[in-house]
Amino acid sequence: MKIRYPLLCAAALMAALLASSLTDAEDQQHGPFLTFENPTGVAATYNTAGKIDEDNPFFQKLGTNGRSCSTCHQASDGWTVIPPHIRDRFDATAGTDPIFRLNDGANSPNADVSTVAARKAAYSMLLTKGLIRVGIGIPDNAEFELVGVDDPYGYASARELSLFRRPLPTTNLRFLSTVMVDGRETFKESASTDCIFGTTTCFASIAFDLADQSNAATVGHAQAAQPLSQAQREAIVQFEMGLFTAQVFDSNAMYLGAHGAQGGPLYPMKQPFYFGINDVVSGDYKTSAPFNSVVFTLYDAWAGLPGEPGDERSVVEARQAVARGQLLFNTKSIQIKDVKGLNDDLSVAVLPGTCTTCHDTPNAGDHSIPAPLDIGLTDASRRTPDMPLYQLRNKTTGVVVETTDPGRALITGKWKDIGRFKGPILRALATRAPYFHNGFAADLDAAVDFYNQRFDIGLTPQEHDDLVAFLRTL
Repeated sequence: MKIRYPLLCAAALMAALLASSLTDAEDQQHGPFLTFENPTGVAATYNTAGKIDEDNPFFQKLGTNGRSCSTCHQASDGWTVIPPHIRDRFDATAGTDPIFRLNDGANSPNADVSTVAARKAAYSMLLTKGLIRVGIGIPDNAEFELVGVDDPYGYASARELSLFRRPLPTTNLRFLSTVMVDGRETFKESASTDCIFGTTTCFASIAFDLADQSNAATVGHAQAAQPLSQAQREAIVQFEMGLFTAQVFDSNAMYLGAHGAQGGPLYPMKQPFYFGINDVVSGDYKTSAPFNSVVFTLYDAWAGLPGEPGDERSVVEARQAVARGQLLFNTKSIQIKDVKGLNDDLSVAVLPGTCTTCHDTPNAGDHSIPAPLDIGLTDASRRTPDMPLYQLRNKTTGVVVETTDPGRALITGKWKDIGRFKGPILRALATRAPYFHNGFAADLDAAVDFYNQRFDIGLTPQEHDDLVAFLRTL
């Protein structure tokens, strides 16, 4: 699939502004930016290898169903896919675009796709929420068993649960500590130096994990008849690791690099990162510095910004809101409770924290070590009618829980891992609604509302709006 290069005045302006911040030598080395509009402005991708090489295996159809990596990871969508553009592809092809395939694009692999109307129904989760169906069975050694299924699509069983999840972005991957939301492509390696502090639990490199993931995706999603070669895997990983994407223009705050701010994709490229940086539990693995809740500093220059001559008042106020939102994200007190993977692992009933307790990687926002958490997203109380619901029973205690997605537990087989998922990298959020791994939040307003209600934060209307203003500039 060819990348679209829209001729947008705002996008062209942002590209020119960004390029002007590079020296001539850097510009010649790294090449142009890709810019794309989104609902609240313009995002830019910076490729450290220069111009996007569409001959890379990332863009090649290496399977049997017409798909490539780019089928579900589009530059215009923040390197994932979003429902409005998926619907455009459906309308343009009557539902035959390669993204629409029974193996995982449909609500069930047995769905009727004989007519356009049937295809629209069969691919409804993809069309409405951008969700791919991931089929994973309960491990033979699991501490639990499946005792009940309510699947609206009549397919799921213990052999293969239907798990509806958003494709993760294939950009900003240098900040990863975990591959896939359930960590199934995150491998342990005893010889590695990337180890959980004070333990012998060590992990392979992200490059190794991504190489395996590229092959698994090609064999699974693209239904390839044979595995990728090592050269193909490495080429895909090298391409992905060179991509940096961030919002660069906001419809309210305008250019996100103005007056010393650090919006846009150049700063993530230069941001230091390593395994265990600023870890919330053990502190920084390299420097031994204690955890610092001030994780985001992109808009420090806008704090109390008076504006410059000629600045519109509305723009100055929007920039001040972004700075206030960043401060709230870093410092607003949250009493964290009932989070599996945090409260139980630390034996702390209530943990005083902030947003950055779970989003601790500086200016990226994911967790800097593998730390899957259950914040309640897949609880039965939050089930929507389009989601399957599973009843799982503990084989030892007989306790039964209901969930729309067991998460990490389907990889480890452990009861305690039910509902645990990794947190995402937060850059380029504006490009990729809906949010959370299951598309639970339609927009950033809904995402902030979820946290406000889940943790009883008590945000004022202005605080809510300021947080949204900040998140949409990432």
